[in-house]
Amino acid sequence: MQMPEPDRRVIARAASIVARLREAVPAAVIDDPAETRAYECDALSAYRCPPLAVVLPATTDEVAAVLRICHDEGVPVVPRGAGTSLAGGSMPTADAVIVGLARMNAVIETNLDDRFIRVQAGRTNLSVSGAVDGAGFFYAPDPSSQLACAIGGNIGMNSGGAHCLKYGVTTNNLLGVTVVLMDGSVVELGGPMGEAAGLDLLGVVCGSEGQLGIVTEATLRILPKPAGARPVLVGFDASETAGACVAAIIRAGVLPVAIEFMDRPCIRATEAFAGAGYPDCEALLIIEVEGTAPEIDEQLRLIRGIAEAFDPIEFRESKSEDESRRIWLGRKSAFGAMGQINDYMCLDGTIPVSTLPQVLAGIARLSGEYGLDVANVFHAGDGNMHPLILYNANTPGDLERCEALGAEILKLCVEVGGCLTGEHGVGVEKRELMSTQFTTTDLEAQMRVKDVFDPGWLLNSAKVFPLAVSASRREGIRNAA
Repeated sequence: MQMPEPDRRVIARAASIVARLREAVPAAVIDDPAETRAYECDALSAYRCPPLAVVLPATTDEVAAVLRICHDEGVPVVPRGAGTSLAGGSMPTADAVIVGLARMNAVIETNLDDRFIRVQAGRTNLSVSGAVDGAGFFYAPDPSSQLACAIGGNIGMNSGGAHCLKYGVTTNNLLGVTVVLMDGSVVELGGPMGEAAGLDLLGVVCGSEGQLGIVTEATLRILPKPAGARPVLVGFDASETAGACVAAIIRAGVLPVAIEFMDRPCIRATEAFAGAGYPDCEALLIIEVEGTAPEIDEQLRLIRGIAEAFDPIEFRESKSEDESRRIWLGRKSAFGAMGQINDYMCLDGTIPVSTLPQVLAGIARLSGEYGLDVANVFHAGDGNMHPLILYNANTPGDLERCEALGAEILKLCVEVGGCLTGEHGVGVEKRELMSTQFTTTDLEAQMRVKDVFDPGWLLNSAKVFPLAVSASRREGIRNAA
């Protein structure tokens, strides 16, 4: 994976830059090479580069002070939440300072009457729901990494999760942010009382992958917990059949809270890892509905009727809280389970639900052509694919073959009317594929937005845009320094 050459002038001034950062944020700067190595990559661990330094601020004012120094010194900055990005979104360059938000994890305000919670951006996703669970509320977006991933990262990547089919992704549950721009300016966007007049700048920031500013605080919508919920597990003898069943459920107008898909390689790995009690079949769906008991019964009656037309080998309805927990245990453990048996790269293309059978067949064909196995586990209800390409990092050429296969799968997603990413972001993983989905004019319009927020192109500037497309901006700024 190509990255821009670091600015040797910045590296030569490392000692003085670190000294200024320490003066602004005492006891929160890391520059020991042995310690900065912990920040050399995120969950896309195939590519690594230790940063110049790491700063761990605790307040918005400290973030602003750090950015003012880096702006003054011409130092690239990479925002980092919990480092769970699967697209290389927080991978640094050797001349970059990482601004990590792990210490910024407080709940600032909880308002149950108006149904919002305000938190610092380093707070973990799951702990947001934990803060309001006792009052009968929850925060809807639930990425598989929700135990670890941070709200700031969720905002940067517009993360979703299993229940986004009904409740939407981060942008549908985000009310406002405090964001620090590269020059240290602090800006408030949105708020708990609804959309502000004028341009939708909150919508621009959500999903911008740390390109425009660093979100330090977020106001999030919280919802009353449903009266009840019940999952069913449906097994099939072919992945394409399971995909067709998903399309039929959506086409019928039924709206489960979640529809999750797993194929045989993932099912077997998950069973060995978590022992969730899944059937040994080619593919399974986990479908969850919620509401009152009569509402749940009626929704499941409709879903069973649709599923039976596809001749499932098993239709298992949860009868208890323990059974529900076990059905979801396997799905929530899937990525960890696969990691125990193989190196893998997790993709994130999104497709129209109606094309699921076609795309699953296409992935199987491409897998055979490249000689690498692919396990599928994904949010089927909204067509958010997560193919896991299995490879051996110790075999020369395997990583490159994996990358080439991944590119073909993502191109297939775009060809059928989908897009390159649903929730993991572009980062460095899909950066060079952006021209597959967007025209030169499209990319120029996007880069002009970055020009407004970050004229010096110092924030996460090696990400998202193909390097050749953004080169003139990055090099122009550097040459002017």
